[in-house]
Amino acid sequence: MATIATTVRRHLPLRLPRICVAVTASHAAEMIEKAESLVRDNPFIEFRLDYVRQPATVLPRLRRFLEYHPEVLAIGTCRRVAGGGKFRGSPVAEADVLVKAAAAGCQMVDLDLQSALAMKPRELDRVRSAAAVILSFHDFKATRKLEETYRKMIAIPADFYKVVTTATCLADNVSMMRFLEQKSHERSVIGLCMGEQGLISRVLGVRAGSAFTFAAVTQGEETAPGQLDSRTLRDVFRIEQVENSTRVYGVAGDPIEHSLSPAMMNTAFRRETVNAVYLGLHAKSLDDLMTCVKEIPIHGLSVTMPYKEDIVEYLDNTEPVAAKIGAVNTMVRAQDGKLYGFNTDVAGVVRPLEQRLPLKGAKVLVIGAGGGAAAAVFGLKERGADVYITNRSSRRGQKLAKRSRSKFVTRNQMRKLQFDAMVHATPVGMGTSKSSPLTEKEINCKYLLDMVYVPAETKLMKLARARGVQVIPGSEMFVQQGARQFEIWTGKPAPLEDMRREVSNALEGRK
Repeated sequence: MATIATTVRRHLPLRLPRICVAVTASHAAEMIEKAESLVRDNPFIEFRLDYVRQPATVLPRLRRFLEYHPEVLAIGTCRRVAGGGKFRGSPVAEADVLVKAAAAGCQMVDLDLQSALAMKPRELDRVRSAAAVILSFHDFKATRKLEETYRKMIAIPADFYKVVTTATCLADNVSMMRFLEQKSHERSVIGLCMGEQGLISRVLGVRAGSAFTFAAVTQGEETAPGQLDSRTLRDVFRIEQVENSTRVYGVAGDPIEHSLSPAMMNTAFRRETVNAVYLGLHAKSLDDLMTCVKEIPIHGLSVTMPYKEDIVEYLDNTEPVAAKIGAVNTMVRAQDGKLYGFNTDVAGVVRPLEQRLPLKGAKVLVIGAGGGAAAAVFGLKERGADVYITNRSSRRGQKLAKRSRSKFVTRNQMRKLQFDAMVHATPVGMGTSKSSPLTEKEINCKYLLDMVYVPAETKLMKLARARGVQVIPGSEMFVQQGARQFEIWTGKPAPLEDMRREVSNALEGRK
């Protein structure tokens, strides 16, 4: 990385922290109070002065704060509305605030490219002589023309060049990281993509050459779309440990925002000291996803809806049971670079059941005929269970029954039978829904496994408990299928209790 300009270099540490926490507030006292609350764990702070109606009112308090905390590395930012901020003053007024922020103790100031281009040379010189300058550019619509933007920026002398774009697809992260890899050898650069699909760049950008990245104080206090809070970046994604040898895994689907997999799998990696990070990948197309798999590269994927079936054609091979099911939920990159598919939903269903009853000869009803149901059916058949299928669409249910050599039953037929176990494998009851696929009288079994895990307690589960049926929650299926993924990827036993605890805490937090 290029050295920092000698005029300000002595004010900055030789190695910058990886995370700069952006502090916002509508009043001066509140801004400093927030900074006080986080300074112990986060000594690198950006003060977003533009969030205060009169930014100059923060400066006396900021001076006292920085004098009391000499360990703090501070960035002063007063971004104008034209650059995506909240300051309504002119470029000259922005420059004046930044110079005063430097005088109050900020070692660095952020100057938007639009403002810099509108300033006269003497105004620019005044800012540059006051502190280290981060010259920043923000594109709130797309990731494009990175090279052209960079050339325009380096015409203006600065200490850091920050390029922030918006990811409209996962592959935009690849473009940003390639840019960082090339330019970080020339100058000190900061780069990331905004938006939900920009998560990859926020975690892996520092590995690609970004001098640091930005985080929010807490969820809900983001200064840019897709920004993570500092605790999530540090504790969940372990950004301080991310390096070139860190393997990248992720959960891919559409949507992906509320997935519990990143928290669970990163916990497992941390517990077993695996040098890996697991990301949420909102893939709007399989071609986009596979570009990232190839270019980053990604060593393993948890595949969720709607790609479990379609991804098969992109793989070099699949395990026999996944081939029978016609769907995979797990991908692994082998040492030879080839991609292999597995279906660990099978383990998610079979493991919890076989811990409670012998499956050989057991009479099991699977409710549903989609991908999850197929995994349950074929997994149970492999263990010798006597499998029955019921489904709202008889045609689809009969098709799965024929393919798996199981028995299809209508709802009327089902009511007359008694089962050792039932497996619910439809989306009914998911999220805020209060529906149940069965009435209480139809739950005629000893054990019920509900594959729905959000919410933690579905209406179907409540009805089953009222009938005296032993319930296996969807969270157990979710943990077990994740544990099998972990084993496939790492060759290590999964830390089941830690994974269960993480999922339980996450579900409790969502109530």
